Amino acid sequence: MSFFKKLKDRFVKGEEEQQESTSQNEPKNESLEEADSFNPYTGEAYKGGEVVYSKAEEEERLRKEALEAEGKSLEGETEDYEDKLDRLSVPAEPTEEGSVASKFKKGLEKTRTSFSTKINDLVAKYRTVDEDFFEELEEILISADVGVNTVMEMIDELEMEVKRRNIKDTSQVKEVISEKLVEIYYGNDEAEEVEGLNENPDGPTVYLFVGVNGVGKTTTIGKLAHRLKSEGKKVTLAAGDTFRAGAIEQLDAWGERAGVNVIKHSAGSDPAAVIYDGIQSAKSRNADVLICDTAGRLQNKVNLMNELSKVKRVIEREIPNAPHEVLLVLDATTGQNAMSQAKTFSEATDVSGIVLTKLDGTAKGGIVLAIRKELSIPVKLVGLGEKVTDLEPFDAHAFVYGLFADMVEEFDEEEEENQA
Repeated sequence: MSFFKKLKDRFVKGEEEQQESTSQNEPKNESLEEADSFNPYTGEAYKGGEVVYSKAEEEERLRKEALEAEGKSLEGETEDYEDKLDRLSVPAEPTEEGSVASKFKKGLEKTRTSFSTKINDLVAKYRTVDEDFFEELEEILISADVGVNTVMEMIDELEMEVKRRNIKDTSQVKEVISEKLVEIYYGNDEAEEVEGLNENPDGPTVYLFVGVNGVGKTTTIGKLAHRLKSEGKKVTLAAGDTFRAGAIEQLDAWGERAGVNVIKHSAGSDPAAVIYDGIQSAKSRNADVLICDTAGRLQNKVNLMNELSKVKRVIEREIPNAPHEVLLVLDATTGQNAMSQAKTFSEATDVSGIVLTKLDGTAKGGIVLAIRKELSIPVKLVGLGEKVTDLEPFDAHAFVYGLFADMVEEFDEEEEENQA
């Protein structure tokens, strides 16, 4: 089976099946019959941009009726604000949800437009696969920020694969390129599975976020909190970035938006003390996940790394084997500068995963592959847009589908014509 057909079966058909399944699983309600769309993440239905059904409000109504049936009232209940946050979800803005494939396709539009256009122009220019063809292909891959060392290795493998398959027509090389991109990411891992976030089965899971200012760290934490909350998890945030002006307020706003608890001190406080209080709060409230924000810049790099090391020691002392993930947030639009940041932080904090933000804002999405290949650090999450639901677990197959979506669809059309 060709690789494009595998991508088509995995994502195009999968998307159709998901849409059919979603329509069957939507909650039944009179208001929903007139709704334009239903958001499974927030449990809300919309008509003309207005909420006509809210799962949270429906649960509140049923809870009130149950209490009244017992001769009680909501006013007589002792429920504090934090408990209410855990029970109800704060509504997000109306969004048009789609499958993972459609999100990667839309999020990688800039990279795909640039990359696919150059590949198609290259194929049109050369009718046969020769050295000149590979030299220009090399330039295209480097311009997509795949990384010089990674590109050189990939070109060597491509040349060998083309000879092995006896490929003469340049149009047939497109599939081989897509296949090799996936192989570059997974390396010798034959399972080729999506690497999700590690979880702690014996208490709160702790995620420590690190990264320089301006990469979208706090926003990513808010989006992840929203995602985890929508999955039914009890989440606590610790505002450990006490040095950047406005960082505490920004995280507090995200906490309110996502409906999760936020532990914070005043600006300029000791970050390790904030994280310590966050851990105690998470334990006392039986939280499933504690997400810790950290500073992105102090007076110099040494001070920053020392502060991060101190925070990490506090976490390790209070919760065995924590943090369960040290996630480095990088801005995809900074290209090779993101690579240098990854090297610096990985030397100081034992980074276990990368979160690549603003992937939708760059035409050089190949930085994903460069980071994975040259640093051996998996990309765990990617930001594919500005919406609260546009944070996705990284899937190399979905990534390559996003790069080659137009070619996959062209392959689909050609296949149907050949069958006809």
